[in-house]
Amino acid sequence: MNLYLDERILNVFVIIVLSFFSFAWTFWIFHNIFLLNIVLWVVFVRIIASILIFKDFSLSWSRITQKTFLLKSFVYFIAFVVYMPFLYGHISVAFMVSELFFYLFSINFAMYLYYLIVSRSKVKKDKSLVIYGAGRAGLSLEEEYKNTPYKIKYFIDDDKALQKRSIDGVKIISRENLKEKVANGDKFDLLVIAMPSVKAIRINDIYQRLNGYFKEIKVLPMLDLVLFDKPFVNQLKSISVEDLLARYPKDLDKKAISSFLKNKKVLVTGAGGSIGSEICRQCIKYGVCELFVLDHSEYNLYAICEELNSKCVKSFMHSVLNQKALEKTMLTCKPDVIIHAAAYKHVPLVEENIDDGIENNIIGTKNCIDMAIKYGVEKFILISTDKAVRPTNVMGTTKRICELYAGNVDAKNTEIVAVRFGNVLGSSGSVIPKFNKQIKEGGPITVTHPEITRYFMLIPEACELVLQTGAIAKGGEIFILDMGEPIKIVDLAKKMIELSGKDDINIEFSGLRPGEKLYEELLIDKSDKKTKYSSIMVAKKSAYEINKLNIDIQELLTCKDKIKKLKEIVPEFNHKI
Repeated sequence: MNLYLDERILNVFVIIVLSFFSFAWTFWIFHNIFLLNIVLWVVFVRIIASILIFKDFSLSWSRITQKTFLLKSFVYFIAFVVYMPFLYGHISVAFMVSELFFYLFSINFAMYLYYLIVSRSKVKKDKSLVIYGAGRAGLSLEEEYKNTPYKIKYFIDDDKALQKRSIDGVKIISRENLKEKVANGDKFDLLVIAMPSVKAIRINDIYQRLNGYFKEIKVLPMLDLVLFDKPFVNQLKSISVEDLLARYPKDLDKKAISSFLKNKKVLVTGAGGSIGSEICRQCIKYGVCELFVLDHSEYNLYAICEELNSKCVKSFMHSVLNQKALEKTMLTCKPDVIIHAAAYKHVPLVEENIDDGIENNIIGTKNCIDMAIKYGVEKFILISTDKAVRPTNVMGTTKRICELYAGNVDAKNTEIVAVRFGNVLGSSGSVIPKFNKQIKEGGPITVTHPEITRYFMLIPEACELVLQTGAIAKGGEIFILDMGEPIKIVDLAKKMIELSGKDDINIEFSGLRPGEKLYEELLIDKSDKKTKYSSIMVAKKSAYEINKLNIDIQELLTCKDKIKKLKEIVPEFNHKI
């Protein structure tokens, strides 16, 4: 209360002093009559206006913004409108208008000077900072960095109209200008990329071009992840390998996905896994009316339900191998779309557990497809893998058999499609979490082979493309997502070491694991066709008489030499032990 009263008294004092000062200055210019009663009347009206309008007297001078200046100007202009009619005829209009504008200049100047003095950082500025992006985010960060050890040296912006201009005395330069300054001996500690609305491919380009000029680079999250009610400086994150390797499809058709999913009832199997959980998030995002999440893991199911926290979500905890439970789920849900993500996907683990891998992947998928046909589901999407192409391991071969079943079964009124893609960045089974753990432990990073390569895509983008295939599918297709160029795992390891800032991490080669091959493939032959989307292709259909396939699957479950039977069903299977 005392502080509040002090602010009011201080504001009244400033109004009195500056009003007398502005009248004295204007009198000196105009050599007009200086009447004390006129000055007191103006002061009185200004004080009343300051108290009544916008609570001007309580505005904090140490937290001013451009809006503060406008508010104060408006308050005293209203005061002018009130007192001017009473003074008309006693003193010239030119005198009063001139005095008003000089007063507005004086009070705003005093306020800004006070702000500069009290907000001046008392922290020693011993580090240099460059902000990439002279937009709103960059300006907010400039303000937030004032009381830190970082001194803002430059803004960088690609907009040529902004270059060679400045913000609060800090020059806006181009990337080329920065390189010239480094060549002339300038050194910089931190680059902050403040462009949350741009795509990651541009962030990647900036990093690749400027990484050598800074000790550290940080970036604001993407626009839909930024918390605007929190300080931006607290949301900055280091560049991650996901940011650098992410490949964003240019032809993502969100309208097509929305029209495919909106107001539909969708069942997702394996809903708690890396792919399944993201599919669930996308389903909620695109407006499904009901989402049924199925997983045999209690924890995974609980985690995704807690995250989604939506009334339209209903959970089912059982295995896709349990036909009775699966049928009960189908009768309860009556889904329009089934997205089948449930599978064992870890190559070495399936090699060590061949019987379980075959049963879970093949029979689990077969059960789901059969139920979808039996209950007239409109569309069934099978999540497949690049490891199904000329497979060298049991996991890939089981997924290839699933593709064969999906493409040759009598689907009746159900459109059944498979979608094949490579590794997703950041999934629970990917190399990135493993490498991160090894780096934290001081190394070494273990890579199986110096020439091993893999395709990579971010989970959200891969899942959106999966849903996009559902929008264009007619049934019987195997869709292939364009994963870009394959990446050497050893290069990935080197990049992660570079980003960690640790130069003493070594890379060791442990040798290929059972079932693992050097190069993954997405296409089977050159006859694969393109769709209207360049990111999605369709593989040539492989015919397999369905009755024979069913018999072969049953024999596979009971035979002793399962590898031999797998090779019989999938002749291109070349088992790597």
